[in-house]
Amino acid sequence: MDCGDRGNRLRWSISAPEPRFGATVPPTFLAAAARNVESAGLDGIWVSDHPLPVDLSIPREAGSALDMKSGAGHQTWDPFAVLAWLSQVTTRVKLHANAVVLPYRNPFITAKAAATVQHLSSGRLIMSLAAGYLRAEFDALGVDIDRRTELMNEGVSALQAVWAGKPFAMHTSGWKVDGNAALPAPDPRPTLWRAGNSHSAIAFAARFCDGWTPFEVSDNQARATRTAPLEVGTGLLERITLFRTLCVESGRPASLDVSLVRTNWNSWTVRPRQQVRDELAELQAMGVTWIVTTLATNEESEFARRLDTLRTLVV
Repeated sequence: MDCGDRGNRLRWSISAPEPRFGATVPPTFLAAAARNVESAGLDGIWVSDHPLPVDLSIPREAGSALDMKSGAGHQTWDPFAVLAWLSQVTTRVKLHANAVVLPYRNPFITAKAAATVQHLSSGRLIMSLAAGYLRAEFDALGVDIDRRTELMNEGVSALQAVWAGKPFAMHTSGWKVDGNAALPAPDPRPTLWRAGNSHSAIAFAARFCDGWTPFEVSDNQARATRTAPLEVGTGLLERITLFRTLCVESGRPASLDVSLVRTNWNSWTVRPRQQVRDELAELQAMGVTWIVTTLATNEESEFARRLDTLRTLVV
């Protein structure tokens, strides 16, 4: 789906304040953050998806010792509830779920929630879709992590079928649809990006989605999050080239979005401004169309200060 005319510049999606580390984030702060992102001339505001994570910031007084190789998550909002709320205090910015772990839920529950946000926001929802990585969270939600690729593939097919707004038939090992339909159908449907660094994620994005979401992750982070390592200087250009090639081979536009996730706030601030701008120009030349980042604070005045810092750097 069309994410709007971005002209000749990179677009930016900024993380909404999240309830990490026991932080209290009042609704007024969430609303102000979204309005400030919009008034700063940036392009999207995003939330992530961890319904019941293992969270290393919380003392573990029950359960077995954490297996560090299994990784850990963090506390988040329900992405659809918060984006529906933010849709009512903004008019332009994209509302970005980054990333919905599609295997966690029955896909038709996800489809209805997403269609509702799309309607309330007048068509501004972007969903990055991830297969998930946190075994303890899969276990808590009653989902087999070893089926995550299968559930991802089924889930995207289900989303696209139900959003057509017509009765359809589709059977899997977990559910059966025979003539069901969900109305109103979203028009246009939400934008779908496939998140993940692996070749299989890139191929899936090229064939079935509206863009690809790579994550900057080190070797250690990649092992914990069950994806391939990726850093700007190591492999990004090759993967973008692969994505564009597979798009063309699949009869898709070669101009689909590439939304690079970088969650290291210091990477924008510890270097000289011109060096950052040069890197952004290099990323755009590679084919990156969006930067997805975080301001890494849950304190309201600091959020506003960092947003202004970023705005003066990139807008």
